[in-house]
Amino acid sequence: MPITLKELADFCDAQIVGGDCSTSIYSVADITSAQTGQVTQLTNSRYAQHIKNSTATACFIADGFAVDNIPENLALLVCADPEMSFIKATELLHPARTYSPQIAPQAVLDNNVTLGDDVYIGPYAVVGENARIGNGSTLLAGAYLGKNVTVGENCRIYPYAVIYDDVVLGNNVIIHSGAIIGADGFGYKFRNNRHVKVPQVGNVVIDDNVEIGANTCIDRGALGSTVIGAGSKIDNLVQVGHNNKVGKNVIMCGLTGVSGSCNIEDYAILAGSSGIADHVTIGAGAVVMARSGVAGDVKPGAQVFGSPAKDKKTAYKEQIAISKLPELLKKVKLLEEKIQALEKISG
Repeated sequence: MPITLKELADFCDAQIVGGDCSTSIYSVADITSAQTGQVTQLTNSRYAQHIKNSTATACFIADGFAVDNIPENLALLVCADPEMSFIKATELLHPARTYSPQIAPQAVLDNNVTLGDDVYIGPYAVVGENARIGNGSTLLAGAYLGKNVTVGENCRIYPYAVIYDDVVLGNNVIIHSGAIIGADGFGYKFRNNRHVKVPQVGNVVIDDNVEIGANTCIDRGALGSTVIGAGSKIDNLVQVGHNNKVGKNVIMCGLTGVSGSCNIEDYAILAGSSGIADHVTIGAGAVVMARSGVAGDVKPGAQVFGSPAKDKKTAYKEQIAISKLPELLKKVKLLEEKIQALEKISG
């Protein structure tokens, strides 16, 4: 539904500079493609070059952000935090799909299922025995909840997500398609020339405001719980092994793998394709950079890179040194040839 420029500015606590306050805004777009009727954002000077030819109707910009060559058609929405204002605008102009409370006739509910108010359960979803689903939660088509699963309020579980028995979800949890929560941890003992499976009898506990990406797997504890702390965000295609303790507001980017019994403390960031060995602690606020392999504890606030991971400054120096090896080898070869020539002359 379109809104006027003034309505958008008021909603996002922005001041209008230029443009027509009655102009309609229909949608959002990035600075390189925004057109008439759209609002965009400019938060990085690298993209300022796109302003002069922009046909966008409005642009969020920080107070004090200097920009030249502003087209007459473009209204600036000056605000304290343009990124957050743009998020608010996006949510307003592109609201998330909502589902009217109902239980689809094709859904399968086992015995003693407890449903809160305003719950939606889509076609072919399965809800196991003694499961509990809180107020306002949405279980979309084909999703699966096992026995004794607890889902908090205002959660959304996307199609074909699988949540095994005994998993506990807090409030406002989002589980994307293909995610598997509570599968067996990878535990075996080698006896008599074969791998003997260690029973995995724990569960997974996911606290409030967590989002789990598509095709991510979080294994249940062997004993006790694998825990994902409140506010943490886990990308697509991430593996979290059994008995991990993930703190609050942790970020795990795509293709990250965390072995069993690790402790990922609050506000840590695991960048894409990072790998964490078992029984490792990643300190609060630490950053494991992309494609790093961590085999030992990382101190709080540290930034590590490489495999094996080490302080990023040290790792960068090593990378620079390695890049110079071909040149050094040539010099060594020349020196060897000169030494051999001198030896022949002296001999």
